[in-house]
Amino acid sequence: MGLTKQYLRYVASAVFGLIGSQKGNIVFVTLRGEKGRYVAVPACEHVFIWDLRKGEKILILQGLKQEVTYLCPSPDGLHLAVGYEDGSVRIFSLLSGEGNVTFNGHKAAVATLKYDQLGGRLASGSKDTDVIVWDVINESGLYRLKGHKDAVTQALFLREKNLLVTSGKDTMVKWWDLDTQHCFKTMVGHRTEVWGLALVSEEKRLITGASDSELRAWDIDYLQEIEDLEEPERKKIRESSAGTHDTTEAEDGALEMDETPEDRILSCRKAGSIMREGRDRVVNLAVDKTGRILACHGADSVLEVFCILSKEEVQKKMEKKMKKARKKARLNSSKGEKEDLEINVEMTLQDEIQRVTNIKTSSKIKSFDLIHSPQGELKAVFLLQNNLVELYSLSASLPAAQPVRTSRITIGGHRSDVRTLSFSSDNIAVLSAAADSIKIWNRSTLQCIRTMSCEYALCSFFVPGDRQVIIGTKTGKLQLYDLASGNLLETVEAHEGALWSMSLSPDQRGFVTGGADKSVKFWDFELVKDDNSTQKRLSVKQTRTLQLDEDVLCVGYSPNQKLLAVSLLDCTVKIFYVDTLKDGALIATGSADRNVKIWGLDFGDCHRSLFAHDDSVMSLRFVPKSHLFFTAGKDRKIKQWDADKFEHIQTLEGHHQEIWCLAVSPSGDYVVSSSHDKSLRLWERTKEPLILEEEREMQREAEYEESVAKEDQPAVPGETQGDKYFTGRKTIETVKAAERIMEAIELYREETAKMKEHKAICKAAGKEVPLPINPILMAYGNISPSAYVLQIFKGIKSSELEESLLVLPFSYVPDILKLFNEFIQLGSDVELICRCLFFLLRIHFGQITSNQMLVPVIEKLKETTILKVREVRDVIGFNMAGLDYLKRECEAKSEVMFFAEATSQLEEKKRKRKKREKMILTLT
Repeated sequence: MGLTKQYLRYVASAVFGLIGSQKGNIVFVTLRGEKGRYVAVPACEHVFIWDLRKGEKILILQGLKQEVTYLCPSPDGLHLAVGYEDGSVRIFSLLSGEGNVTFNGHKAAVATLKYDQLGGRLASGSKDTDVIVWDVINESGLYRLKGHKDAVTQALFLREKNLLVTSGKDTMVKWWDLDTQHCFKTMVGHRTEVWGLALVSEEKRLITGASDSELRAWDIDYLQEIEDLEEPERKKIRESSAGTHDTTEAEDGALEMDETPEDRILSCRKAGSIMREGRDRVVNLAVDKTGRILACHGADSVLEVFCILSKEEVQKKMEKKMKKARKKARLNSSKGEKEDLEINVEMTLQDEIQRVTNIKTSSKIKSFDLIHSPQGELKAVFLLQNNLVELYSLSASLPAAQPVRTSRITIGGHRSDVRTLSFSSDNIAVLSAAADSIKIWNRSTLQCIRTMSCEYALCSFFVPGDRQVIIGTKTGKLQLYDLASGNLLETVEAHEGALWSMSLSPDQRGFVTGGADKSVKFWDFELVKDDNSTQKRLSVKQTRTLQLDEDVLCVGYSPNQKLLAVSLLDCTVKIFYVDTLKDGALIATGSADRNVKIWGLDFGDCHRSLFAHDDSVMSLRFVPKSHLFFTAGKDRKIKQWDADKFEHIQTLEGHHQEIWCLAVSPSGDYVVSSSHDKSLRLWERTKEPLILEEEREMQREAEYEESVAKEDQPAVPGETQGDKYFTGRKTIETVKAAERIMEAIELYREETAKMKEHKAICKAAGKEVPLPINPILMAYGNISPSAYVLQIFKGIKSSELEESLLVLPFSYVPDILKLFNEFIQLGSDVELICRCLFFLLRIHFGQITSNQMLVPVIEKLKETTILKVREVRDVIGFNMAGLDYLKRECEAKSEVMFFAEATSQLEEKKRKRKKREKMILTLT
């Protein structure tokens, strides 16, 4: 059966016009050994790395479909953890830009990510109320912490203790003991959502930010440290108290703290509050890596900066206060008042946490990050609400520091949503216009080559020749710009209301405009004498006016310029003859009723009504010289249609917010679209043929994969708290991995049966008969069936291993256990096999122990596993001892080199000093 009609596929080409999207946070990253120069920002589903010094985009970390919600760099600066809206977490290498590790465990968007001090563990908190701790090195989940009743907002590891503290929108702050994976303390001192946490003063003070104007400070006492301090005091009391036994007991009781069951690790008490200047909720609260600078902001454009004073600074401050108090007391005594012999000066929270300054940005702050530069100054970078990145610096003298804006990234995007797009006639340049600016982009390089200020733009086009552009504004003006100089050539008062639409005539001699003043106006291009130059310049003049009964929303010429289509506010489209301006018939339209209707021009009959989008249709554009057209809607999708066959061809997905407009290039090879997510997306026509039946099949497969991912998590047999131990989530990748394991076991069974049958045949025949080799095993290098099973296990991603084993039916487990015994005896991938073995034993413990046929297998596994694990442990211990020895050797050599360099430098200084003294003596 031959193809009746062939289409060409459009694919996503690039995302541009976006500096940073609003859902995620901005962070400093280390590249090429430089700190404080590069920042990572979320850009829809991607992550952009910007150079703050040059204002250039230097690296793109490619995402898949879901929008980025959180970023966290690793302590070594080599990796970046990225959280997404679907709950997945990917870890990218900043050296290669590739994301090789993916964690799937959350069912909702990731709200926070945090590495521990060494970077070996990663904690993720989500809107699904769970906290999961991941093993970054082993690429697997460690445990799931359940306890919050609403979205988790922040998570912090403690440096010296194996503890984790989290906050949530349920007004709770929870402390978790990671040795036992349980919550041992819940702080209930907040009445509103807790949005931020910060540990300061050597992790002995916790700062929390909630939905009010207070920053609450909590003193943390670690009970082990208190016991260590109190033990010498107890001994002194026992030695000195030779008195009654009751007195000693009373003194011991006075020293002991009132320890509740939840206070056996640490205790928290409120130390006070710091009042913020902002009255709304805390959006972000953070400290720098030194723990000295604390900063926070609300939903406004002000960042409040505080300084955490050291013990020495606090002591000096208290001594000054004491001097002032004594001076005041002496003054009072000289006036005849009685002098107070005991002068007490109490230390307040404001004495320890000092306000430094406020940083006022040019727009509302969405997120920020802090870093100390090598010169000692503090740098603060901001991602703003209006698609802008700004960098401020504070001098090293913090109490008297004044913020200075050192750089900003603006040229890469508009400050507001793009409302109109146009292609140049040669398909090379793209025009985008928003509420305050016009930008001209090079389509091939995606660089902004010209920016011009304008009024609120609603429509636009390139003037024939591509040297000028015309903009229609919300105030009804026509603005004519020259691209070479970037100057505004002329402003014409065209309509009394908004100028909603313009259409260039096919003969390229003029254009037509429609506005909210219920009129359609015809314009011609002309050359007029320029007052500032001897040469003539381009201008426009009005030739005719068509008055209508309703506001005009859209106008368009037919390709032969005989007809003019006018869309009105009363949901009708009228067709006029261009020469007589008399009514014609109705045509095809896209509307806010989510439908696209195709009408006949002869009789005005509706040929077909197509349900096009799940929300309003915002834009409709035909591909030049064809009956194919594109529609864009508020449902974030772009769809291509065939107007002859009334068929849906393909859907282009990528935008994360409503799509406002789109434009098709004159050649039809490119489509550009703009959205409320501030991004411009370029779509390119390929040479790949698109078959409608295959496209429908791909859509059905995608729907099936989504349904598989949305299925409920399978329960862990024999465990009442399976979720606590299991961190993964069922995805289509884990289902496919489980299917590969099952296929490998089936092949192993078949090949084993064939081998037994072959031996029997050879024995009966009395001679060797060649056994046909399975083509799959031959493709893997003619390996054995058991080795093929091992290869399949090794090919599964570490982060998907447990989930793949969990969905595996128990009928395959006995064969897997027998193979595991064989693998461990051979010493093949002992760590991987033991990990799989322990997980299978845990989830199928009841079924395995009740199966008498598996008891001998388990006994053999017990012997071989203990022996091989001991061998692996010995090898690791030997390697660690060798590394420690090498470390000591390197340190010893570096010390020798350091002293040698210091000696040579000292000798060089002496030599220079002698030379200088000699020169002075010669001169004198």
